[in-house]
Amino acid sequence: MYNYLKETNEKALPPNRRSFDHNELSVNLKTRITIIENESYLAQSIASKLSAIGYQTEIFNSVNKAMEESHGDIYLVSSNIPGQSITPLLFKFKEKVIILMVNYSNNDLIAKALRSGANDYIVKPFMIDELQKKIEHYAEYAALKQEIETYKAYQDYCLRNIYIGDNLSKISLPLVIETNYIAMIDKLVFSYAEKVGKLVSFLPLKSKDWKEKIAATSPNQLLYVSNLQTLAKNEREKLFHLVKGKQFIIATTNPVECDYKTLTLNTNDKLFDGSEVLSIDEYIIFVIKQYQKQFPDTVLSKKLGFSRKSLWERRKKYGIFREK
Repeated sequence: MYNYLKETNEKALPPNRRSFDHNELSVNLKTRITIIENESYLAQSIASKLSAIGYQTEIFNSVNKAMEESHGDIYLVSSNIPGQSITPLLFKFKEKVIILMVNYSNNDLIAKALRSGANDYIVKPFMIDELQKKIEHYAEYAALKQEIETYKAYQDYCLRNIYIGDNLSKISLPLVIETNYIAMIDKLVFSYAEKVGKLVSFLPLKSKDWKEKIAATSPNQLLYVSNLQTLAKNEREKLFHLVKGKQFIIATTNPVECDYKTLTLNTNDKLFDGSEVLSIDEYIIFVIKQYQKQFPDTVLSKKLGFSRKSLWERRKKYGIFREK
């Protein structure tokens, strides 16, 4: 039987290609490779070499069985398993990483597979190093994709109760926003970036290397600078000099003089997050809105330290009405 894996002279490789560190091994151990190949010798050979460099592997000689029983992160799929179509598998595992193993570079076959959900292909015979590079690339891609999705879900959860109204239509770059609620501007910036398809480079001014980070920001990115009020006047001047020519939104809780368009956005619907001191009125509004669905008025008024009638009067004063 023909050996579809090219042999590699291990001693001829540079030292950094002959071994891997423990961090690389720990990453590999978290990645399961599913091999779908009807030629058992080739499948075993690939599995053995991948296992030797730290990957978990599983082998299937049937597309249908793999669709029912496999649990891989990355799929290596032979393109020529007799009597079996790989299209259903590509559709079912379209959220996974799929690398097609082809006997020759067939443009029509490869194009169809890529359209159906495959990520890449490799032509037999191949060296295990070539395959390993592709696997490492897509494993890193999948991990980063998952990380981004997790952070995005967490960001949306944290900002879910913040109301930005029609303020999105008021945004034009570059822009300085004066506000009494930085979190509202956070949501406004991320919503705007999603709307216009821009990447956000978030820069907290508490970072010691903020000047270097601004200088390294691409002109095509949306630079978001928060809490300008924390800088002294001379530092603010340096900041405005550094952002010249960039697409930015700068948020501040204090009025500031500058040569850029300034927008004032305030709200009475602030949510307390522990990062600032609220006035008594702001605190009462926060507690009523946050807990009115959790507690009846008798309990809520008692926790706030006044009567139920006083709670009713404050609802009327603040324009907060209990939802029925």
